[in-house]
Amino acid sequence: MSTFSTTSTSTACRCPARYTTARAWRCTPWPVHDREGVALHTLAGKPALLFPRLPGRHPEAPNLAQCRALGDTLGRMHVVSQHFPGHRPNPRDLHWLRAMHHKVLTYLSPDDQTLMKNEVDDFETAFSQHGELPHGAIHGDLFRDNTLFDGDRLGGMIDFYNGCTGDLLFDLAIVINDWASDADGRLNAERHDAILSAYQTRRPLSRDERKLWPVMLRMTALRYWLSRLLVVYVDPPAHDLTPHDPERFRTILHARLKHGALPIPEVRQ
Repeated sequence: MSTFSTTSTSTACRCPARYTTARAWRCTPWPVHDREGVALHTLAGKPALLFPRLPGRHPEAPNLAQCRALGDTLGRMHVVSQHFPGHRPNPRDLHWLRAMHHKVLTYLSPDDQTLMKNEVDDFETAFSQHGELPHGAIHGDLFRDNTLFDGDRLGGMIDFYNGCTGDLLFDLAIVINDWASDADGRLNAERHDAILSAYQTRRPLSRDERKLWPVMLRMTALRYWLSRLLVVYVDPPAHDLTPHDPERFRTILHARLKHGALPIPEVRQ
């Protein structure tokens, strides 16, 4: 069940989730319609949609088959999403990092303050030296707990709350940082290669994307470190929810700085 504060027919028609999954793979649930063919109703005074439950469970420790399934599906989605006609700016892109990082600096150690400020500067310099990257509709938050697997079969992707239009590489880097990072933040080569090899059979990375790949891994790590710090210190949740630990993505960022990115697998012909 999903309820909404406001609704917009034009917004619904421009939904990235509906557009990409309808054309690439039906991996998100569609709302249930009543006998008159109407899906949108009212519950407790708010617009509401009823969705069927997708099969499967979140993979806590994804195996290689699950990584390949995720990479293949994301690659197909990104091929289709480049033709998405709508536009919703990425709410967590580099502009957001620049505008918001100063809000948490007083809560950080001097070293972490310097790290965060330097990283934002480095990102701006790196991206200014390259042209526009392949762009389209993206999930924006494709962690393991936003997927459902029935065995090794990917049964669904959920929680498109952060769905937007943006750099496809941004979406892919979020996946790698979550799906292919070990406890110490370092990249697991087998899971990393399984995802990227399967992804590139559908959408090979461009030359600029390959050059910016290490930077994008760091930027998306900082994106989650910052957003989690903001929840803890600046804008705590209104309900009794336990915020995610910011330290996890600080660890990942440090690992990317210390060890760099792994080589991107070559595209299989």
